[in-house]
Amino acid sequence: MARPVAGVRNKSLIITLPGSPKGAKENLEAILPQLAHACEQAAGSDSRTLHVGGTQKLEKDAGLTSRSRPQETSVHGHHDHSHSHSHGHSHGHGGHAGPRAHTRPEDRPISNDPNAGPTQRYRDSPYPMLAVDEVLRLIAEHTPEPRTTKVLVEDDLVGSILAEDVRAREAVPAFRASIVDGYAIIASEDPSMPSTKGVFPVTGISHAQAGEVPELGTGEVARITTGAPLPPGATAVVMVEDTVLKTMTDDGKEEKEIEILTDAIKDGENVREVGSDVKRGDVIMRKGEGVTSVGGEFGLLASVGTQEVLVFKKPVIGVLSTGDEIVPHDRPEALRVGEVRDTNRPTLLTAIRGSGFEPIDFGIVSDKPGSLETILREALRHVDVVVTTGGVSMGELDLLKPTIERSLGGTIHFGRVSMKPGKPTTFATVPIKTNDSSDRERKLIFSLPGNPASAVVTYHLFVLPALQKMAGFKEPWGLPKVKVVLEQDVRCDAKRSEYHRVVISAKADGMLYATSTGFQRSSRIGSFKGANALLCLPAQAGSLRKGEKADALLMGQLISEL
Repeated sequence: MARPVAGVRNKSLIITLPGSPKGAKENLEAILPQLAHACEQAAGSDSRTLHVGGTQKLEKDAGLTSRSRPQETSVHGHHDHSHSHSHGHSHGHGGHAGPRAHTRPEDRPISNDPNAGPTQRYRDSPYPMLAVDEVLRLIAEHTPEPRTTKVLVEDDLVGSILAEDVRAREAVPAFRASIVDGYAIIASEDPSMPSTKGVFPVTGISHAQAGEVPELGTGEVARITTGAPLPPGATAVVMVEDTVLKTMTDDGKEEKEIEILTDAIKDGENVREVGSDVKRGDVIMRKGEGVTSVGGEFGLLASVGTQEVLVFKKPVIGVLSTGDEIVPHDRPEALRVGEVRDTNRPTLLTAIRGSGFEPIDFGIVSDKPGSLETILREALRHVDVVVTTGGVSMGELDLLKPTIERSLGGTIHFGRVSMKPGKPTTFATVPIKTNDSSDRERKLIFSLPGNPASAVVTYHLFVLPALQKMAGFKEPWGLPKVKVVLEQDVRCDAKRSEYHRVVISAKADGMLYATSTGFQRSSRIGSFKGANALLCLPAQAGSLRKGEKADALLMGQLISEL
C-alpha cells in the first residue's frame, strides 16, 4: 500500500498507517506478526542474539510461511485482480487508480537524515543554485496574502497599512472658528449697514475652550483667540493688530472699549468655516496607505474622531540562533576556545524593529535534532515567520534543512542562492495546525547563514519583502533602489552577484555617491558599521570603475554633504 512509514524514537516504535480504512487494515495485518520482535529490538534487546537463526527462524517464530505472508495473499493478490480488467477505461476500474508521482525519487532533493551521522551526509548540496531574481519570485509566490484586523487609533498603529478607505466621522472644524487673535465683529458689504471702523464696546470673550458663547449684537465686538468659536451672530474677525484699546472697566482688569482702525474687513474674513478642512463623510485616507511616524496620518485620523480602523495585520516574527558554540553576547565571562558570541540574533532583532515590525526572541538553540525540532514547533505555533541563523551549510551539525523537511514536514523552496554573501540561505514553508480545527496554516521559515554580514544582507534582501507583503505593503517590496556613482573601483565576482556594503552620500551636484566600507568578508559584521546601502554588483569578470553608475539598495538615511 502507499507510503507506510515506521521509525523509532528513544525506545518507542512509531508506525503510521494509510488514511483509508481498507489500507490501514491491510497494512496492520501485514506487520502484526513481526510486531513483538520489533518491540523487543526497539526496547534495546541485543540484535545479534535475536537474529540467531536468520530470516527463516524469525518467520517461523512469527507464524509466517511463503504461502501465508499477508503481503502476498492480501496485497499482491488484490493488486493482480484489480488491474487485469480495464473495462475500456484508461485509468482502470472507472478511473480509481492510485496517485502517480510525476517525478523520480532521485530527482527530488531531500536533505541529510539528522540521525544518520556524519559519514552519511551529502558531500554536495542537493539544492540547485538559484539566481536572486528567481529566489525573490519564489518568496513572493509562497508568502501568504495579508490578513486584516480592527485596531484602535493608538500609538502602535504607526507602521500599519490601511485595509479599507477611511471616511471622516466629523467635520473639521466642527464649528466656525477664528484663525487669528482679535475681535469677532458683524461685518457686511451692505452699504446700509454700520461701518466696522470706529469705537465699539467689548461685550464678551471667546477662548479656544469648550463652553457657551453669548450672541453678538449689532455694534458689539467680542475678544477672541485663535481657534475659538465665533459667537452667534458674528460674521468676521478683525486682527488685534488693527485695533487699539480705548477704555478699561472700572476695576481696571478688562477692556471696556476698543477702536477698530479699518473698515476694510469683509464678511467671512479670518474665519475657518465648518468643514473647510475636512467635510463629514469625506475619504481622508485610502486603502493601501500607511500610517507613518511623521505624524500626519495619525493626526488626520484623530482629528475627525476615528476610533478604530481596519488594517493589514503585521506578521509576528520569531528569531533564534542555532549552534552549541553560540553563547549570549552579554555573558560577562571570557570566551573559551571554540565559543562564539551571539551576534546575529541581537542584530536581527534590531533590524526587524527598525523595519517597523515587532520580533519575539526565542534565544539560542542547540545543534541537537530533538532540541531544534522542539523549539521550531513551539515558535511556529506563536509566530507567522521564523528567522534562524546558522546550521544551513554542509557540516554534520547543519541540521536546519533536514529538521524542516523530515521532522516538521515542511517544503524547502530553495536551499542555495547564487550571491555573495549568503549562498546557503534557505526558505521553507511549514503547515502548522494552530487551533482545534483540522485547518493548517502556512508558516514561513527563513534560515539565514551564520556569518553575521551574510545574515544581515539576506534579511534585508529576502526576509523584509516577505514581511512587507504580509503586512499589506504595495509592490515593489523590499529596500528602495537608487542609482549611485562609485567613489572607487569595486571588484566583481565572475560567478555570483554580490551585495557590497557602502555608505551613500548626497552631494551638491544632486548625485548620490557610494563609498565602500572596506573588507567585505561575510564573517565581518564591521563591514556594516556606518553602511546605509547595499551596492548591487553583477556577476561578471573584472571591476566597476570609479565614476561609473550602479544600482544600490537603500537601508538607512542618506548622508548629506550639501
